Amino acid sequence: RQVNLRSGLQLDPLCVPALVWPHQPLVRTQSSPASTSLPPPPPPPPPPPPTTPSLSLCSTAADVQLRFTTGLVYDAQMQKHQCTCGDNSRHPEHAGRVQSIWSRLQERGLRSQCERIRSRKATLEELQSVHSEKHVLLFGTNPLSRLKLDNRKLVDVDTIWNELHTPVASRIAAGCVTDLALKVAQGELKNGFAVVRPPGHHANHSSPLGFCFFNSVAIAAKQLQHKHNVSKILIVDWDVHHGNGTQEAFYNDPGVLYVSLHRYDDGNFFPGSGHPSEVGAGAGEGFNVNVGWTGGLNPPMGDAEYLAAFRAVVMPIAHQFSPDVVLVSAGFDAVEGHVSSLGGYEVTAKCFGFLTRQLMSLAGGRVVLALEGGHDLKAICDASEACVSALLGMEVEPLSQSVLDQKPCENAVQALQRVVQVQGENRTTT
Repeated sequence: RQVNLRSGLQLDPLCVPALVWPHQPLVRTQSSPASTSLPPPPPPPPPPPPTTPSLSLCSTAADVQLRFTTGLVYDAQMQKHQCTCGDNSRHPEHAGRVQSIWSRLQERGLRSQCERIRSRKATLEELQSVHSEKHVLLFGTNPLSRLKLDNRKLVDVDTIWNELHTPVASRIAAGCVTDLALKVAQGELKNGFAVVRPPGHHANHSSPLGFCFFNSVAIAAKQLQHKHNVSKILIVDWDVHHGNGTQEAFYNDPGVLYVSLHRYDDGNFFPGSGHPSEVGAGAGEGFNVNVGWTGGLNPPMGDAEYLAAFRAVVMPIAHQFSPDVVLVSAGFDAVEGHVSSLGGYEVTAKCFGFLTRQLMSLAGGRVVLALEGGHDLKAICDASEACVSALLGMEVEPLSQSVLDQKPCENAVQALQRVVQVQGENRTTT
C-alpha cells in the first residue's frame, strides 16, 4: 500500500472537510474475518436481534445478543483504585471521574441507546503483548512480588498504588477496552466508548507513569492484530499529554499509525516526549505523527487550532492510510476548565464531538474511544456526552460559523507547518 503525505499540503483555516453525518452501515474488510454480512443499523425501536450469536465475554457467561449500535463498557470496581489517604483533592486521577461520566450518560438518556457489554480483566497473555513479564506480574497479579511495594507510597510522584484494588482496576480497564475493540472490529457493534480508569497511554514496556499501569489502547491494538489479523489500525491520541507508552509500543510497526495532538512546549510539558521529528523507526518510519503544540498558554490552544490540525494533518494522513479500525485515546484534559498544570487549553467539549464525527468517516465507522486523562469533572462529562452523542449519530449542537472561520494562532500554524514538513520528508512507501 502507498502512504504518502504530500509536503505541499496547505493550511487553509477556512476549509472544513465534509463530514458523514448519518452513520453508514459497516462493511466487512479482509481484516474482519467473520463470514456473515452485516444487517443495516436497526431504527428505534430495535427489531429482533440478529440470528448470528456473539462471542461471550467470559468463559462462564452465556452468549448474549448485541444490538448493532454504540457499545459502552464500565465497571464500578475501577472506582476502588484510589489512594489510601482518602483525599481526592491531592490526586486528580480519582474515582469520581468515571463515576461522574457514567452518571451523566444515564441522566442524558444515552446509556439506554447503547449496548452495554460486560467487563472483564485482561489476561496475563494480553498484558504481555505490550508489557514485560516482570511488569505484568508486579502490577497485575503476583502478591509475593507486590509485597515489595509500600502501599502507602507512590509508584512515581503522580501514580498511586493501592495494594488491594489497583491491579484489578488496571486489568479491568485493559480488558474492557480490548473487548470493546474486538466487538467493533467483528461487526457486532457499530462503534464504542470505554469509560475506564486508570488511564494507560503513559505506561510503557516495563514502567508505570503518569497515573498509568497498563496501556489499554495499545493492548487492544495488539489483540486486534493477533486475534483478528487487522492489518491497519489508526490510533488517535488527543489527550493533552503525549502518549509516550503508545508511541513506544508501535514505533517500528507500519501496521499501526499513531497520531498524537498534545501540549509539548519544547519538551517542557509532561512527559517531555512527542517532538514532530519522532516519526517512527525501521519499517515503522513515517507511521508516527506528533502534533506537538508549543508556546505555552500564550495563547492557549482552542477549537480553531484543533480543527486546523484535523484539516491539515490528521484527516489527510488518516485517509491515505485507510485504516480498518480507529482507536482513540480520548483524554479530555485539553477541554476548557483545566488548570495550567493539567493542560490549560480551551478546546470546547462539543469540538471533541465534532472531531469524533470526522473520525467516523474512516474505517467504515469502526471507531472506539477509550477514556484517558481529564480531571475537571464538568469538562470530562460534557466531552464524553458530546462524543457518545456523535457515535450514536445524534443531532448535536454544531460549532458556530465564527469558530469554523477562525484562523489558528501563529504558534499553531508554525507547529502544523513543522509537522507537514517533517512528514513530507520522512513518510514512506510500503
